[in-house]
Amino acid sequence: MPDAGSRTDEHGPDRPAPAAAHSPAGRPALPSDDTLVDERRFRAYTATVLTAGIVAALVVSFWLPFEGSAQLWWIAPVLALSFLLAEQLGVNVDVRSGISWTISFTEIPLVIGFFIAPFEVVLAAHLVAGVGTLLARKVRGRVLYNAGAFLLEITGAFAVAGLVTHLIDGQLGSHLPWQAALAGTLTAPLVSTLLALAAVRVLRRRMRISTALRLTGRILVVGFVNASVGLSGYLVIANVAEAWPLVLAVFVGLTALYWAYSDLLREQRDMEALSDVSLMVARSGQQAAARPAGRADDFGRGVDVGEWGTIAERIKDQLSAGRVVLRLRLDPTDAMRGVVAGEPLPEENPAADDPLIRLPGAHVRHFRLTEANPEVRAALLERGAQEALVVPLRSANQLLGIVEAHDRLSRWRGFGKSDVQLLGTMASHLATALDNRRLLATLRHDAYHDPLTGLLNRPGFRQVAREPLRERVSSVVLRIDLDIFSAVSDALGYAWADRMVIAASRRLRDELGADVPVARLEGASFAALLVDRTPEQAHDVSVRLRTELSAPYPVDRLTVEANAMVGYAAPTPEEHGEPVDVDALLQRADVAVRATRGGEEVRGYVPSMGQIFMRRFQMVTQFRQSLEDGQVSVHYQPKVSLPNRQVQGVEALVRWVHPEFGRIDPDEFVPAVEAAGLIGALTEFVLEEALHRVRKWLDDGLRISVAVNLSVRNLADEEFPRRVSQALERVGVPPELLTFELTESGVMSDPQKALPILRELHALGIVLAVDDFGTGYSSLAYLRQLPVDQVKIDKSFVLGMGTDLGDLAVVRSIVELGHSLGLTVVAEGVEEDVARDQLEAMGCDVAQGYLISRPLSEERLEAWLQARTARTPGRHAEAVLTLLT
Repeated sequence: MPDAGSRTDEHGPDRPAPAAAHSPAGRPALPSDDTLVDERRFRAYTATVLTAGIVAALVVSFWLPFEGSAQLWWIAPVLALSFLLAEQLGVNVDVRSGISWTISFTEIPLVIGFFIAPFEVVLAAHLVAGVGTLLARKVRGRVLYNAGAFLLEITGAFAVAGLVTHLIDGQLGSHLPWQAALAGTLTAPLVSTLLALAAVRVLRRRMRISTALRLTGRILVVGFVNASVGLSGYLVIANVAEAWPLVLAVFVGLTALYWAYSDLLREQRDMEALSDVSLMVARSGQQAAARPAGRADDFGRGVDVGEWGTIAERIKDQLSAGRVVLRLRLDPTDAMRGVVAGEPLPEENPAADDPLIRLPGAHVRHFRLTEANPEVRAALLERGAQEALVVPLRSANQLLGIVEAHDRLSRWRGFGKSDVQLLGTMASHLATALDNRRLLATLRHDAYHDPLTGLLNRPGFRQVAREPLRERVSSVVLRIDLDIFSAVSDALGYAWADRMVIAASRRLRDELGADVPVARLEGASFAALLVDRTPEQAHDVSVRLRTELSAPYPVDRLTVEANAMVGYAAPTPEEHGEPVDVDALLQRADVAVRATRGGEEVRGYVPSMGQIFMRRFQMVTQFRQSLEDGQVSVHYQPKVSLPNRQVQGVEALVRWVHPEFGRIDPDEFVPAVEAAGLIGALTEFVLEEALHRVRKWLDDGLRISVAVNLSVRNLADEEFPRRVSQALERVGVPPELLTFELTESGVMSDPQKALPILRELHALGIVLAVDDFGTGYSSLAYLRQLPVDQVKIDKSFVLGMGTDLGDLAVVRSIVELGHSLGLTVVAEGVEEDVARDQLEAMGCDVAQGYLISRPLSEERLEAWLQARTARTPGRHAEAVLTLLT
């Protein structure tokens, strides 16, 4: 019984060896765990065991004096060889991670030793064989403990045998009864088991009482079987010398049975180990996926040293190896990095041409120092290893890593075929798990990063910003918008716009540094998180960013001018000390960016901005209901023909009286409604009201046209002409009494879409007018293509005619241009008699403005028509209204 209890390698007082221990005849081997072993406690325990063994050996030696003769000199070497052979033929079974159980046959020479040798000879043979085995296996750190355990085992065995002999014969005779030999033999594994369980307590390892009892019972059963075989064989041979072949056959059969049982347990244990390693890698991948996006781990991408150290330790325990090295490359751009379980490596980073690193294929290679070529022998010596199992981890011909197992400790013969098979299967599982983990990491990276710029996207930015905001760190969120993205996309295409976005992202990253989280939100909008910065510092950073991003962008052979707007938001004083939602800060920064459109290009968020946009939000959400509730109405502003002062028509203008906000200016709510996609509902409402108004005038004998403003979105709606035609038929209004006014910039923004719609409307007989002419693109080529009937001079030019010769020249030019194209020219913004007379002198056709009338409700318009116009008979029994001067 050469090994009782725990056995580890020599690692010094502060580093217990990780090797699993061995024990005889089913004795439990002690686990080794770097985090639980207390060397000082175990040293005290070792001293106690060794002292107790020496004292007990002396006492039993005096109690059972030596009565042999010199003729028995050969018994001691034979017994020592028998003990050594029984241990080497042992069957090692790893019961669980860190605990091994060796089924050996040391009880057989022990029980025979009771009959053929005195106590001192058996003790010496056992001690020499046990210590010699430990030294041969290079186990030096626990030799003293095991020597003490050897002494107590043999001493206890002979003491119990002596007591049983005394009980049976009444005296200590030279020949022991077989009952005494059997009892003494069973005492040895029991003593070893009790010492091992006590060592577990000393090492502060937990073991349930039921587990300890179950293990002790199994040990006693195996010991009883071995002792019975040895005892039966001795008794048979002692009485019938020719019976030794039969005893040998029984011994061989028992050995085969043990080995078969060992293989069965090993297969079960290997399956559990494979499952454990796969689960460890999967859990490690899940934990890596749970980390915030953009955070760097210990090394590599998503690698945690502690997690992979646990995996390496599990593989080491399973193979009973002195050391296991995992060399992983989880990022294709990184070099391999190693995780070591067991003895530290003399050389942490082997050379690139190391023969154990550049192995072809994906199968396990077994190297022994005594059989290797010089190149491999040098690599093993650099690792301080006598033998090694090495297997590459590959997936789709891509090297993910390498697993190395050095120096098998739990078997005298080193790594065997089963170890090679286990490591190969485990490596296959590990490579698959690593590949799945890398795929998961790639998917996670893609989910949290913008594919164009490589920056974080909105979900990734939310993940990164959540932790500092949760920890109540002083943080400021910046939002940066470039206002040239859509223009470049329309002019040069999306590929060039993407190049500008990439260039802008690089400028952002260079200006802010690699440690600042930066995200691309959408289009040419970016966000950044400044940690431990005050709003004043954030303002300075924002100014620098705007200056950098507003610099011209070289695009191919062009240079594109750009303009950047930056808004920033920090937690308000009331929110300091409270967790703040990153989405709330992003929204506030967006509000600040929108507020920059007033001219100031860098602005910080203030609560009043939020109130403005909340008002806009309420307007948009309540608009449809306001249409149904009658809060929205249509007013009309008359238009008069200048040559004859006749009322030619009116322009329909929308008005909204909100129950909470009061009268809302159209310049405020119309853009908001248009941006929210509700302009179609507004246009249909105004059109219906205007057509019904014209129908009433027709019923009264008045022929007055009405003008309705169109939006860019109306000109992109292919169904719009059909709905207009249906409305005209339903109400019964001639199409020539309906005028659609559209802005020059609205038509020119996408003439390819607008032209077909305008042609359909014009084909219906509807009058088309270009509003605010002179302020948009002023594309005469497109103006000639448009099927329009009128142009309206923008009121800014009309109001400035009296004081600005330039405005006067613009108005005269528009009048002449319109007449040359056969168009009716309408001037809006006429507020003075001088302007009216100038326009009349230029030949302008129609005037509209406060000089004639402000926009009026239906009731006031009717009163205005009656008070300020004279009705004269016209053609087709209709009346014509002439303005009274």
